[in-house]
Amino acid sequence: MGLLLSVLGLPVNGPLGAFQWIAKQVAETVHQQMLDPSRIEVALRALETRLEAGAINEDEFEAEELILLAELSEMHSILAGLSTAGVAADGADGR
Repeated sequence: MGLLLSVLGLPVNGPLGAFQWIAKQVAETVHQQMLDPSRIEVALRALETRLEAGAINEDEFEAEELILLAELSEMHSILAGLSTAGVAADGADGR
């Protein structure tokens, strides 16, 4: 009976499962990109280039730099928390 229900439900469950898989992949990709320190490093280099080119003044540079460095610091805290959580989860399994 279970096989019959799964076959009959395939037209609904198939696309729904595919949608869930795609949504999970997108969420994981966004999460990885948001926690990528190189994104902040590139922004800091671009900011310095704008300062050297005279597009922004020293005060604007310092204000934007503080924002980027705070974001980088928060990112490192999140990554440290994730690695600690991973170690705790591994320890909970008895590995």
